[in-house]
Amino acid sequence: MIFDVMKKRLRSFSYAFKGFADVLRTQPNMRIHMMEMAAVACLGAFFRISALEWCIIELVVGLVLIAEILNTALEYLGDAVSPDFHPLVGKAKDAAAAAVLLSAFVAIIVGCLVFIPHTIRLLNQ
Repeated sequence: MIFDVMKKRLRSFSYAFKGFADVLRTQPNMRIHMMEMAAVACLGAFFRISALEWCIIELVVGLVLIAEILNTALEYLGDAVSPDFHPLVGKAKDAAAAAVLLSAFVAIIVGCLVFIPHTIRLLNQ
């Protein structure tokens, strides 16, 4: 019985990884977000940002990635439910895209708040 439970848990992880791989493979914006994440990680390492700054950066990066994944899921679902144009499906897709855009703006603002002071200190040396 315990092995059946463990097998189900492992299977659920495999579905999650499969979903992530699909989004990464099919969504150009997700690949852009991942490249931006790598650049931000390099900046964080270069500036040796604090643990608190890392936590804040990771939270906003995660927010953007989660928004992009949910946006993709909603697009897939909308296309399955209504292959032809439907105004409400269009509104739902637009709202999901707006969530990605808003999360990206928040990430940019947080990135500026974290990295601009480090950049100024570097330039003043």
